[in-house]
Amino acid sequence: MKDFMDKDFLLKTQTASFLYHTYAEKMPIIDYHCHIPAKDIAEDVHFSDLTELWLNADHYKWRLMRAAGIDESLITGDSDHYDRFLAFVKTLETAIGNPLYHWSHLELKNYFGIDLPITTDNAKEIWDRSKEALSSPDMSAKNLIRNSNVEILCTTDDPVDDLAYHRIIKEDPDFSVTVLPAFRPDKAVNIDKAGFVEYLEKLAKVTGFSIGCLEDVEKALLSRIEYFHDNGCRISDHGLDHVVYQEMSKEDVDKALKKALAGEALTAEEIRGYQTHVLCFLSGEYKRRGWVSQLHYGCSRNNNTPMFKALGPDSGYDAIMPASTDSDLIRFMDCLETTDRLPKTIVYSLNPNDNALIDTIVSCYQKGPAKCRIQHGIAWWFNDHEPGIRQHMITLAANTHLGSFIGMLTDSRSFVSYTRHEYFRRILCDLIGDLVESGQYPYDEKRLQTIVEGICYYNAKEYFGF
Repeated sequence: MKDFMDKDFLLKTQTASFLYHTYAEKMPIIDYHCHIPAKDIAEDVHFSDLTELWLNADHYKWRLMRAAGIDESLITGDSDHYDRFLAFVKTLETAIGNPLYHWSHLELKNYFGIDLPITTDNAKEIWDRSKEALSSPDMSAKNLIRNSNVEILCTTDDPVDDLAYHRIIKEDPDFSVTVLPAFRPDKAVNIDKAGFVEYLEKLAKVTGFSIGCLEDVEKALLSRIEYFHDNGCRISDHGLDHVVYQEMSKEDVDKALKKALAGEALTAEEIRGYQTHVLCFLSGEYKRRGWVSQLHYGCSRNNNTPMFKALGPDSGYDAIMPASTDSDLIRFMDCLETTDRLPKTIVYSLNPNDNALIDTIVSCYQKGPAKCRIQHGIAWWFNDHEPGIRQHMITLAANTHLGSFIGMLTDSRSFVSYTRHEYFRRILCDLIGDLVESGQYPYDEKRLQTIVEGICYYNAKEYFGF
């Protein structure tokens, strides 16, 4: 029996252990998609205890605690910080098989030097030791990032954001980590969502353009793309229910927008036509500037209406949508390719049943000089656990080119979530080790090094042009 989470955690073979400790472990981190607020980095925030660090903004943990029967007052409420921490510990000590069990132990070990199985028996010791450690200047937001070997970090930012905090970060001579914005224009795309008209009013105020027609929307978004580009942005991100494609004339799309601005209900075809037009317009602008477009889809959000009203979005009441069954992704990408508007694109579905489908679709649109210019993004959100990450890469390797894969991201609001890169790298090396030791790939150290270091770091650096 192996020791609990020892130095060869998740590494079952000698080859896996060698590849991880010799190559993967030391590589810098490029976290090209996260939800850490730039404000917190700029202000170099400190956390007083593990409740602030772990529980105040992590809906992964909230979901797990609810599943264990913890009262909401101890999850998102204003209960005593130690009581909330103890409730999480009570949840975690029996959360066998859940990635949070592994991540939390890695975080305690890597950031606090606490190498103990987390239980209610030692909760007070862990609380006291971590609280003392957090009082050190070394545990500020910037130092947590710096000490995690992060080289580049991309936040997620609305087009109306003035990016002032990004400029503050950039001007700090003592902080060498590159922090870049990512363009997230969902509110301008989601014509069917509540608040769409109000959002266009905000966009108009920021840009100084009155928005009364489709051309005005394009003009305003283009203005913000240029502003973001000038502030270092090279990535966009779209959170979609599904990838949509609906052919519709520009005149009819303009009519649909004007109906929405007037408060009139739209047909499903009008909604899809507007979304398709705006996404195609944006994609062309991304390609013109050499940006990477990310398409995240397959999430059914805010499913518990009473709790959504009480807590708002991103509170742990989201779920996986049924797998894709139509050809909209193909038709969308083919339209962009045909009209020379297809940028480098990363496709993520929250439904793992879409994995092989995505692998085969993206393979239809590969074109140099970039390696795998259309990427199937890492196992995302509900899938970034050991079996999900492993199966994603097995399917990717079988259907496309694993050696060109751009690897892991955190997709997190936590300053200690960089252990997820370690978690991913261990799984990667174990998978490759299995292929080598089962005779499916030769033990060629030079080429194995290239594959491992590429997926951990170099492929992303080349792909994004950082």
